[in-house]
Amino acid sequence: MTKILGLTGGIATGKSTVSKMFQDMNVPVIDTDLIARNVLRKGSEGYFEVLAYFGEDILLTDKEINRKLLGRLIFMNKTKRDALNEIVHPKVLEICLSQIDEFKKQKLPLVVLDVPLLYESGFNKNTDFVCVIYTTKKKQLERLMIRDLIDEEYASMKIKSQMTIEAKIIRADFVINNNHSILETKHQFNAMLKELEVN
Repeated sequence: MTKILGLTGGIATGKSTVSKMFQDMNVPVIDTDLIARNVLRKGSEGYFEVLAYFGEDILLTDKEINRKLLGRLIFMNKTKRDALNEIVHPKVLEICLSQIDEFKKQKLPLVVLDVPLLYESGFNKNTDFVCVIYTTKKKQLERLMIRDLIDEEYASMKIKSQMTIEAKIIRADFVINNNHSILETKHQFNAMLKELEVN
């Protein structure tokens, strides 16, 4: 039977590091961020729904959606954030479920569903297990500022827009502490695979 593992964490806690570990072991990873980008590509149904709500001011000169501007709009306004999620999440979920069905037909032992907002979006209902990646708040803030080239105020706002990492940890089946070296993260990763009986 194919096991579905939901992979999540706080923004900039190192989820992509663990995602790559799965990929390096040829475990399929369904990347919802990538799917969401495709859902909003120019000319798509999602694209026009977002334009209808947010207006054409969010477009770049090539008529693609300005994702950085859209990000600022939604992180500063919960109503707008919820509106965008209502447009994007159902479309992403439909694609995810289709991909999961295909992997199940192949009888693969494990499939990873990589979802930043796993609990917030309700995607955890489609998983058998959940793994949460976390770091200290200080490290998370530093990584986010460096990664997105943003100031501390905006980085803090982005972090606070998500469910707290403590709330995610309580609900998780597996927790990986990504505060230390890549080797320590790998050790925890291997221990999780052993428990899942797919190593």
